[in-house]
Amino acid sequence: MSKAEKQSQSQAVRLDKWLWAARFFKTRGLCKDAIDGGKVMYNGAKGKAARNVELGALITVRKGWDEVTVAVKGLSEQRRGAPEAQLLYEETADSIAKRERRAAEHKSFGGRIMSDHRPNKKERRDIQQLKRDIFSGD
Repeated sequence: MSKAEKQSQSQAVRLDKWLWAARFFKTRGLCKDAIDGGKVMYNGAKGKAARNVELGALITVRKGWDEVTVAVKGLSEQRRGAPEAQLLYEETADSIAKRERRAAEHKSFGGRIMSDHRPNKKERRDIQQLKRDIFSGD
């Protein structure tokens, strides 16, 4: 076992620091806001920013329409490059399947699921064209 592996097993890392180090969020402030907002689950329960992360724990992170479930493989308090950050976790097979299914659904809707705003000029034209295509019988 290398020195880095021994050190990572013995240190306690807060959930918000781990999410930041694993590059799920750009800042620790965003990590804390996501955790407090209920967008991060730790082993099936609502996460807390000060909770210590353990190896093998399942963490679910929801960002926008995407939801990712990962198993913790390593601990780190320092943010490093993306290749090193990806060594800290492994996405579960269920999570990968759900993301692919959701992406296929999203694609089948033409990239639009639901809008949270009034349609702009281009979107209104698209809607009118769709209605013409449907009702013209072509």
